[in-house]
Amino acid sequence: MISPTETLWLALRALRRNTLRSGLTALGIIIGVAAVICMVSIGEGAKSRIRTQIEATGTNVVLLFSGSSSSGGMRGGMGSQPTITWEDVRAIQAELPAVRAAAPLSRTSTQAISETSTWTTTVYGTTPEYFTIRNWAIERGSGLTASDQAGAAKNAVIGWTVADKLFGSGVDPVGQVIRIRNAPYNVVGVLAKKGQGGMGEDQDDAIFVPVSAFQARIQGGLSQFVRGPVYVSAVSTEAIEPARAQIASLLRERHRLGPDQEDDFSTVSMAEMTGTLTSATQTLTTLLASIAFVSLLVGGIGVMNIMLVSVTERTHEIGIRMAVGAQPGDILAQFLIEALTLAAIGGAIGVLLGIGVGQLLASRFGWSLAVRTDIVAIALLVSAGVGVLFGLYPARKASRLDPIEALRYE
Repeated sequence: MISPTETLWLALRALRRNTLRSGLTALGIIIGVAAVICMVSIGEGAKSRIRTQIEATGTNVVLLFSGSSSSGGMRGGMGSQPTITWEDVRAIQAELPAVRAAAPLSRTSTQAISETSTWTTTVYGTTPEYFTIRNWAIERGSGLTASDQAGAAKNAVIGWTVADKLFGSGVDPVGQVIRIRNAPYNVVGVLAKKGQGGMGEDQDDAIFVPVSAFQARIQGGLSQFVRGPVYVSAVSTEAIEPARAQIASLLRERHRLGPDQEDDFSTVSMAEMTGTLTSATQTLTTLLASIAFVSLLVGGIGVMNIMLVSVTERTHEIGIRMAVGAQPGDILAQFLIEALTLAAIGGAIGVLLGIGVGQLLASRFGWSLAVRTDIVAIALLVSAGVGVLFGLYPARKASRLDPIEALRYE
């Protein structure tokens, strides 16, 4: 009986005799494992980034939207029919025990002009509570105040992207004047950098003004109703669902909706948005990983084909080994170890290649990358399993050769 060490040495020597063929055989395993590692790592990074970006929107946040419009059998999306009034917002903030703060957010895309530059950006109308809800700090200057809102003051807080585009890098914009829709606004503060949002938007490319000034000078109309969503902050994470229930109860009462009438508003929590986007990303990652595993199986078929060719080419060698005392189990072990070694080497190279390609793609396109050790371990085990599975038939064929017929084979 040949020792496992001798069997391994014989297998490695046989693989070295056909280095090119061995390398090409392992290539299918390498590509399959690399694809699995790359796809799953990018998918995990995307999920982590989505969670981080949505959490950056604010803690314990519930978004309140107006109802949907319906015309000619066509139904608009949520927020298409104004139903939330300013009195509703004040009631939500003042009367609901599960609510810490509420702030509307109206928006429009328009040009902002400084003395030296013009930049098209998004202008938001909101109240001071918005920045508290979103945990968005003022890095320079000051924020909007209640008196700004009460007097429709022409004051503005800007993001860093707007500051760089309108005033240039290194220039302090606090105290400068910008024009929005031909009206001058004093820059009173610059917000801390937020980076990309959950939908890929640049959160720092924004200007915030009092919503009263926004309605009076920028957008106008619908003075009774809130245009855009209302950000509502619950007092704690545990209070998110109670806050949603209290908002629904209050608004149904204020809007005089009967028991059989649908809500003319809708609420969405950030936890729901995170779950939805994460689930979509997980589905896509699973799909891509499944395709990658198919390529791994194709690589396994390649291993089997090459091992069958190897058995045919080495029939005479197998006969000689049997003639000098090698048992069928020794022959079986040798060819299984050859297949397993090919798959293991291919798997190890595939892991390194997958991580490398993933890092390259992540840096090139600004993606996130999260390499999971359990996925790496599973990929290596699967590649080894593929080697054993697809190497078993050629190994059994070799071990069952008749020694006399094998010696006669030329």
